[in-house]
Amino acid sequence: MQTVKIYTTGTCPYCIHAKQLLIERGVTELNEIRVDLLPAERQTMMSLTGRRTVPQIFIGQTHVGGCDDLMALDGRGGLLALLAGEA
Repeated sequence: MQTVKIYTTGTCPYCIHAKQLLIERGVTELNEIRVDLLPAERQTMMSLTGRRTVPQIFIGQTHVGGCDDLMALDGRGGLLALLAGEA
């Protein structure tokens, strides 16, 4: 299974939903980076993605995007393949 990195904050409902979906799809380890606790990481996230909002999700080296992007990928059947390294 690919590594999953997710930039989050502690109270973001979209972050919570994205993490729940990833866990439902078999992800057992999330590399969660809390930008509310580590403000410098928000700058890193923004330089990597061009976005300010959380969550920002990476599966392996692929930037998936935010929660809506993750849900759309799952709805198209692409999430499990990406997690397995097949996409």
